[in-house]
Amino acid sequence: MKGKILLADDEASIVEFIQDALEDEGYEVLVAYNGDEVFKQLAYKPDLIILDIMMPGSDGFEVCRAVREVVDCPIIFLSARYAETDRIQGLAVGGDDYIVKPFSIRELKARLAAHLRREQRAGAKASLAVLHYGDISVDLNSYRLLYRGQSVPVTVREFEIVQLLALHPDRVFSREQIYEKVWGYDAEGSSQTVTEHVKNIRAKLTSYHSECNPIATVWGIGYKWVRA
Repeated sequence: MKGKILLADDEASIVEFIQDALEDEGYEVLVAYNGDEVFKQLAYKPDLIILDIMMPGSDGFEVCRAVREVVDCPIIFLSARYAETDRIQGLAVGGDDYIVKPFSIRELKARLAAHLRREQRAGAKASLAVLHYGDISVDLNSYRLLYRGQSVPVTVREFEIVQLLALHPDRVFSREQIYEKVWGYDAEGSSQTVTEHVKNIRAKLTSYHSECNPIATVWGIGYKWVRA
């Protein structure tokens, strides 16, 4: 399956034409004939939305503006309204593209595929910013430490120690090295504080599971992150 497409248009003949063409390409197609049905179909988490403007009830602009509050997927307007002001408004309310009817089904499929590829690339880049070690995940972008998807309440310093060690698994860092990298070379204090922070990190992780302790002590040297 290439992806899940939500197609919203009140013209049954156009819906049938597009649905057949996309299903032939391997897409799963969800259908909505008005704005209310769009919101019901969002429960199925579409990868992209094709949205008409002139539909019964809320028009496509209103639907798009509201949908953007809950989804991040690409939205392509497909409309008979061709004025420049309409195209600008479509993009302003949260649309990613605008195609005027009558349209080429080949162009629609090409633009749809391009948007989905862009989303996949963005998702791949985002996934690189999350380190996974068994039940533990380290989200480098949001500064979050997670155990089985649950956020572990660590301080900024605690997270930065986790980040340093998790980015270099099996590498041993002395307390002095950790202190310099996390607190900075000019920090006033003692590397002994690293020991206290590591104790806190371990206590927080083991509160979720008694054996959840990825930070190993290397006696006489310092600490290292142990791969799961």
